Order: sequence, then C-alpha cells, then structure tokens
Amino acid sequence: MTDTAEKPLLLTDIELAVRASWDAETCTPEYRARWTGDNPARDQCGVTALVLNDLLGGDLLRGEVHVDGVRVDYHWWNRLGDGLEVDLTREQFAPHEIVTPGTVIPRPPDSGLRRLREEYELLRERVLVRLGATGAMPRP
Repeated sequence: MTDTAEKPLLLTDIELAVRASWDAETCTPEYRARWTGDNPARDQCGVTALVLNDLLGGDLLRGEVHVDGVRVDYHWWNRLGDGLEVDLTREQFAPHEIVTPGTVIPRPPDSGLRRLREEYELLRERVLVRLGATGAMPRP
C-alpha cells in the first residue's frame, strides 16, 4: 500500500516505526500531562490502530477496559484479513486493568474523524517518514 524503496514493509518494520514515533503529542490530550517514556504505549491505541489500518487494512477492534468490573475506558487494536490480531499498545495496561474481547467498529470517514485528528495525523506522518514512504499513502 505504500511506495517504499522496492522493499516490502514487514510488520516488524511497521512496529518499530510506530513505537519510535510515540510521545506525549500523539497520545490522547487527557493523558498528555502524565505521559512518560516509562509506558510509551499508554493512551496511544486509537491513533495507532488507525495508522495500522492505513498501512495494512483489516478491521478496527474496540474492547472495553474494566477496573474492578467497571468500564473505565475503551481500547483499540487491529485484525488483519487473515484473522491475525495486532495490538501494539496492549502492554500499556496494568494487571488490574482488564480488556474485554474486541468488537469490529467501522472506520469513521476522514470527514468524521474529529477526536484525535491532530494526534493521528502527526503519528501517521512520523511513521511514514520512518518507513521511508514517499508521496501520500492512500487510506483504505
């Protein structure tokens, strides 16, 4: 899906590019002041799932995050066409935070992406640069 220098993208290349691109500016604004490099995946799941969906297609999955049986948040990850689930931010959760199985959520059209648009676009651009992508990458 990308125009890279003759070399196909491997999931390991994408994972390294994504992880190297996270920082406080790409996490959810509500968590930004508490973001640290000690848990860089924290609150990066939504934007990461969208960028992976851009690169690899497949489904967006959303599960609930529960603490003591109460939903406190949502968690996003991907399922590729062959059924492989890819979750690059799963390690953000402490043992007491339980993620329910995911439900497929239709990707919002770009015009409908209001929350986290800036964070998504920043992460996407950083990842593309790290992957050596040239030109615009089409969104699925």
